[in-house]
Amino acid sequence: MRSASVQEIKQEMSHLKPAELVHICLRLARFKKENKELLTYLLFESGDEAGYIEEVKQEIDNQFEEINRSHLYFVKKSLRKILRMIGKHVRYIGSKSAEAELLLHFLVRFKEMGIPYEQSPMLLNIYNGQLKKVKAAIATMHEDLQYDLLRKLSSVAG
Repeated sequence: MRSASVQEIKQEMSHLKPAELVHICLRLARFKKENKELLTYLLFESGDEAGYIEEVKQEIDNQFEEINRSHLYFVKKSLRKILRMIGKHVRYIGSKSAEAELLLHFLVRFKEMGIPYEQSPMLLNIYNGQLKKVKAAIATMHEDLQYDLLRKLSSVAG
């Protein structure tokens, strides 16, 4: 079975009554946890993006505190888990400035962790990859925001 394009779905949804749209959204929320989380963000959190970003930063901090540092393998797995969570929230927000802010926070916490990541190719690759993503996100923003974030980035990367 072929999936309809976004344009086709949008066109079909424009013909539905509000009650039918509510019913469809509720059915969609039942199938995947991620769908429910996105609807929760859109309905309850999207009005206060700064507050939502702070909540995500707090969640990042909590996950950094739970990292098992006994072996670099566990550190890498935990970092990847944190990055998946950040990616999910960035998709919900849909903003390059939010992506840059969250990834900068990740990089700050990564450096504060105190693990010699320069000696581990896998951890260095994670760090450099996120650094590249932050730079790409900052490049798409307004000049004033770029300046502020580039100052933060230079303190992290330097």
